[in-house]
Amino acid sequence: MLASITDLMQSIAETYSSITPDWLEKFTPVVLLLIVVAFVFYRLPTVDVGHDKGFKRRRIMNWLPLGLTYAFLYMGRYNLTVSKSAFENLAGGDGGSMMGNEAFGVIFGVGTIVYGFSFLINGPLTDKLGGRFAILTGAAGAIVANLLMGLASLSLLHNGPMSSFLVSNFVAVFAFLYATNMYFQSFGAVAIVKVNSSWFHVRERGVFGAIFGILISLGIYFAFDLGAMILNDMGLAWVFLMPAILLTLFWVIDYFIVHNKPSEAGQEDFNTADASSGDEGPQLGALKVFKMMLTNPIIITIALIEFCSGFLRQAIMQWFKIFAKQTDAMLGLKSSFVYENWGLMLCIAGIMGGVMAGTISDHLFQSRRGPVAAFLYGIMLLSAIVLVFTYQQSYVGWLVLVMSMAVIGVHGMLSGTASMDFGGSKNTGIAVGIIDGFVYLGTAVMSFTYAVVLPKEQLDAAGQIVGAATDPANWRAWPIAMVPLALLGLLLATRIWNAKPKGKSSAH
Repeated sequence: MLASITDLMQSIAETYSSITPDWLEKFTPVVLLLIVVAFVFYRLPTVDVGHDKGFKRRRIMNWLPLGLTYAFLYMGRYNLTVSKSAFENLAGGDGGSMMGNEAFGVIFGVGTIVYGFSFLINGPLTDKLGGRFAILTGAAGAIVANLLMGLASLSLLHNGPMSSFLVSNFVAVFAFLYATNMYFQSFGAVAIVKVNSSWFHVRERGVFGAIFGILISLGIYFAFDLGAMILNDMGLAWVFLMPAILLTLFWVIDYFIVHNKPSEAGQEDFNTADASSGDEGPQLGALKVFKMMLTNPIIITIALIEFCSGFLRQAIMQWFKIFAKQTDAMLGLKSSFVYENWGLMLCIAGIMGGVMAGTISDHLFQSRRGPVAAFLYGIMLLSAIVLVFTYQQSYVGWLVLVMSMAVIGVHGMLSGTASMDFGGSKNTGIAVGIIDGFVYLGTAVMSFTYAVVLPKEQLDAAGQIVGAATDPANWRAWPIAMVPLALLGLLLATRIWNAKPKGKSSAH
């Protein structure tokens, strides 16, 4: 470990000396994107529920650093996908690719299973100790896990004392470290929804759903495009180390600025009109709340819809670039605009999906979430069917972006908004945990499914990928597997078409 830390210090010195004005210019799109996102936030249509300007300003100060922490957690989560392009060209202990499709599917799948089941612990903890506790704990754990993955990468690249062990046990080591990362990552969604459940009225939560989708999209951009920039200009280890540094900065900001309730920030608490509205009794025990949520047909239906969302969202996000890279000799997708700007395009698609879903929900469907989910799943199903027949065409990147827009819109509307509505501010932690847990169980099913059905890579003497994975015909299982999940999601969404939360008090 000491040698790895020494390597890290040397890497920092080399990286600092290599920074040039040309390198810094690459951050211009990041700055421009943040300006555009800030403008979108400012112009989002709102519903007037009586908040004064002082309250709204303090609310922004509360959710913005919290939300950016959540975005950087995404950066420290999907950096595994970014690192695959570097790891897959390194020889593993068996002589094959160190992180081929199968290894990536296993590592990512183990992490998502841990994430999916961690709500059993983290949901009740968040309801008991608050969202502020959850975001600080989640960020701290993700910092340590990413630091360890960065140090392990340095040891591999510089033949450190642990390098031979890491080469021989790469999948086991990174599955453990990534699973640890994902346990702490699971606090993120619970934290942001728990905190904001006390700051947003039901009638304005469609807007928060849009914000939630935008923050997810920013995190995806940070992970894929900014992560790729870091990989190319700073090296593999920094794909893990940079998120750790950024999360450390925002941990400090959150500690001083973020509060669980308006009253803790000098504002007045108010009736949010959600499922716990009017419930002045003591906090129920975790087992009672779990039983209440698991016997609530609306919560369970939302969770099952989000299971489908977890499969579909990650089937697109994690595998499109891998598919494009490995089949590039025949399809030439690596030179496409979408491939070269994957994170930025996913971010734009996510912003569009989130804003469209939130605005339609609050202004067209009287804050009902089901109709929006059904509409977006209709887009997903149609697009998935088309993808089966067109995945080898040059425009495939634009098609999967449409699918990403739809599924991120659904995810923000259900995990970020409906979980608050139907869980209620008192029990949001467990409600989000159940729903987001199903998201990542769906992701785990996706990971292990594709680890089995997708073609395996082989490396030639130069470390380049050859064999079955380079033939697009062998990738047909990628789009086919999406169709039944899109159909199931659509059918389930129609079941909650008219669902709205009912509190113990009818006051609004």
